[in-house]
Amino acid sequence: MDSSKRCLGAIFVASFYFSASLAFFPAHHEGESAHPVEHGPKLGLSPGFYRSTCPRADEIVVSVLKKAIAKEPRIAASLLRLLFHDCFVQGCDASVLLDDSKAVASEKNALPNKNSIRGFEVIDKIKAALEEACPHTVSCADTIALAARGSTVLSGGPYWELPLGRRDSKTAYMKLANKNLPPPNATLHRLVKFFGRQRLDKTDLVALSGSHTIGMARCVSFKQRLYNQHRDNKPDMTLEKRFYHKLASVCPRTGGDNNITPLDFASPPKFDNSYYKLIVEGRGLLNSDQVLWTGKDPEIAHLVKSYAENESLFFELRELDNQDGEHESPLGF
Repeated sequence: MDSSKRCLGAIFVASFYFSASLAFFPAHHEGESAHPVEHGPKLGLSPGFYRSTCPRADEIVVSVLKKAIAKEPRIAASLLRLLFHDCFVQGCDASVLLDDSKAVASEKNALPNKNSIRGFEVIDKIKAALEEACPHTVSCADTIALAARGSTVLSGGPYWELPLGRRDSKTAYMKLANKNLPPPNATLHRLVKFFGRQRLDKTDLVALSGSHTIGMARCVSFKQRLYNQHRDNKPDMTLEKRFYHKLASVCPRTGGDNNITPLDFASPPKFDNSYYKLIVEGRGLLNSDQVLWTGKDPEIAHLVKSYAENESLFFELRELDNQDGEHESPLGF
């Protein structure tokens, strides 16, 4: 079933933090909603938001995820990425699920998303199971957040308390998706700026990038590094040589743009800290990965080294100040 008809991070914290929790309730493809978006004071989020109305919500989500991940392990990373791409655009409001209509320009068609984000069919299955158990109760934004947490835990990552109660947007923000989602070839300076727009600091940048410990990337996302890094028909000299040849065998200079390779080839399906170890060795896949180490920022490089040496530190929860009520959680996912 179409994801925007079925459904329109969650404190995502393995040291992963977002700021925005714009929490809005189930909206539909036509832009109608029984729970309209509120632009006034934000309602508080709480891990127990569905304690009385849908107490088995997380159990239901995880049961669907187990089957989906067993069938296709890659889907765990796709659902985590789906949350990131939702939250970086006007907050975690499920706007990424909306399809094109007369009133909506879908975020799915933004350049960072088109033919790239996936997992909508799993969100549909989760939402269908939630609706059967608790009709008209769990928002789609919370469904995405719960799916991202469940995917992380089932991949070997940490569990975290997830504040719930987000509401769904009635519209999408394609222009903001094009503007706010960082590209895979971003320089470190640009990455800091992208994250800064979300009121995220350098620690947030390094920690959130660690989600690339699971998942795959298409050749088109990193081919520039192999053949024309500085528009001089030469490779990125920061690439470790054996890694370069390995990638070139998967991604030829001409064609093969949709061929895929693991973001973390050391332990592709496992959520761990090997992503950082690979970066230190010159084997980060995307330019936006490797520049965390080579971008000549001592603070960021120190964080990469610390996470590479200490997985527990990477998995550690981080507290954010909430003095002005702007941060509902470390990760507004």
